[in-house]
Amino acid sequence: MNLSFYIARRYLFSKKSHNAINIISMVSVCGVLISTVALICALSVFNGFNSLVAMMFSSLDPELKIMPRTGKVFDPQASEIEAVRQLPEIEIFSEVLQENALIKCGDRQVIGIVKGVDSHYGRLTDMAPALVDGEFRLREDIVNYATLGMGLAYTLGTRVGFVTPLEIYAPKRNERINTLMPQNSFDVEYAYTGAIFRINQAVYDDSYMIVPIELARTLYRYEKEVSSIELKLSPEANVQAVKKQLCRILGDNYLVQDRHEQHADAFRMMQVEKMVTYLILCFILVIALFNLVGSISMLINEKKDDIKTLRNMGADNALIRRIFLFEGWLISGIGAVAGLVIGLILCWLQIRYGLISLGVSGAFIIDAYPIQVLFSDVLLVFVTVITIGFLASWYPVRKMKNN
Repeated sequence: MNLSFYIARRYLFSKKSHNAINIISMVSVCGVLISTVALICALSVFNGFNSLVAMMFSSLDPELKIMPRTGKVFDPQASEIEAVRQLPEIEIFSEVLQENALIKCGDRQVIGIVKGVDSHYGRLTDMAPALVDGEFRLREDIVNYATLGMGLAYTLGTRVGFVTPLEIYAPKRNERINTLMPQNSFDVEYAYTGAIFRINQAVYDDSYMIVPIELARTLYRYEKEVSSIELKLSPEANVQAVKKQLCRILGDNYLVQDRHEQHADAFRMMQVEKMVTYLILCFILVIALFNLVGSISMLINEKKDDIKTLRNMGADNALIRRIFLFEGWLISGIGAVAGLVIGLILCWLQIRYGLISLGVSGAFIIDAYPIQVLFSDVLLVFVTVITIGFLASWYPVRKMKNN
């Protein structure tokens, strides 16, 4: 066994002449332990919310989405798009034209997002679990149907089966607003409420209306253009591999986004919050390890006779410094390992039993805080605690006198 480590271990567990040193050492271990538990639990909660958001978005978002890098629309019959259409990994290819519009029902009106989709959209996105009323359909004979988010339907005061159609207004493209008769500056189309969906995301529930793409093209005065193409891949296809292949085929004129990239702002915000929480808890850990500085300093002062004896026996300053560095590492290491074990146990209990709830049952999508433990976070927490513990130990040790 390494001599400096052996002596450091004896110093840690042996009784000191001043009981305050033992107390401060135990306080240091407890501070590291609590900080480690807080780190692993907090990071796991953020991972849980991240996975929850990803799961919720996936109910309406395609696996891959193609959009123009510049401008609003592009030609879906371009040669590079046709090459994408022929790929064997593509199971469903759906054209989409999406734009803002004024939606009116009776005397109520609101600005919403009109998403025009083709007949393949129903197979690309499994709408059935999200529907709270009605049946997803786009067109029957000459009648256009709209599928609205629950919040949007509530704002407009419409329900499935209403005989009053929804009026959809959009400014006439490439024409100036007529200030004398502004009503003549808008194109208008009509659709009946065919279904209402809810996915518990305000961005969809409060704003989105799904209509036939033919209606959207007429409303916005496009012939064949689309704002995006949404893709569903075959079950055996790898999303990232197909995405790279699409990027090579389409070149720099198009963006290819997976589900996370389609909501990059939301996920980026969660990552920023996770990082800020990590830094705050690291700062608390640094404060807790101030006790370690005091403990090592007091131990060095108490072991002056031992240090003198070791020097007389031939020990150099490097060996003596390593003894007290190992002492600090042992304190932080014990706290880190114990904190990780306790933190992982608490995470398991939360996953298994939902000990900490979000509030009144049924008020949220889930009843308890979601947890997802990642090995990378466990490793990050352990390395962080050990590194800060080393720095806290190194400060008093480097101040040791050579004589």
